[in-house]
Amino acid sequence: MQIYFIRHGEVDEKYHKVFGGSRIDMGLSPLGVRMGEAVAEWLKDTKLDGLYASPMLRVQQTMAPLAKQRGMEPVLMTGLREIDFGDWTGSRWDEVKKNFGVSAFDWLEIIESNGIANGEDIGELKSRVQECLLKIIHAHPDQKVAIFCHGGIIRVMIALLLEVPLAHLAHFNIEYGSISMVELLPERKHAVEIELLNFQPPVAK
Repeated sequence: MQIYFIRHGEVDEKYHKVFGGSRIDMGLSPLGVRMGEAVAEWLKDTKLDGLYASPMLRVQQTMAPLAKQRGMEPVLMTGLREIDFGDWTGSRWDEVKKNFGVSAFDWLEIIESNGIANGEDIGELKSRVQECLLKIIHAHPDQKVAIFCHGGIIRVMIALLLEVPLAHLAHFNIEYGSISMVELLPERKHAVEIELLNFQPPVAK
């Protein structure tokens, strides 16, 4: 089985470097729209047996070109919505240190230790994401699917598949409009292989 994880495109400029999470349903910038088109173009010759997505606006707008191109009806999963950043919501990355006394760059480690006031519990986060992931995997043995969602959620899914702490995913960027792909090979000792990570298809000018 092959799973393509696609992060939504660039968001509206006023939300750049802002923790929006699941509480701010922001839309895409013009560049973000073109990123969605670039994803659809890059995947145009890839057979897809399923299309899944977060219900949030920025994800829906990113997925729209591919869904239209394929004539596919996506399955929306609320469990794929972005992480709830609690009291950090609406804060810029450079404001987190001043307002909360921690570095925003340690966000995965802080989330894993439930260090964000009124933020999402790490156990509940992993549980809802794992439920979605297992449903998708069980529905598509030996097939190819695309999951459009968020940078945080892609990291959670990869951490779950590799059975590593979420904080370890801080070593990898998941950029706007990027595609990452994992292959599931249950017959092998190392049953999960990362075939593509954080690839951004070229965007039309």
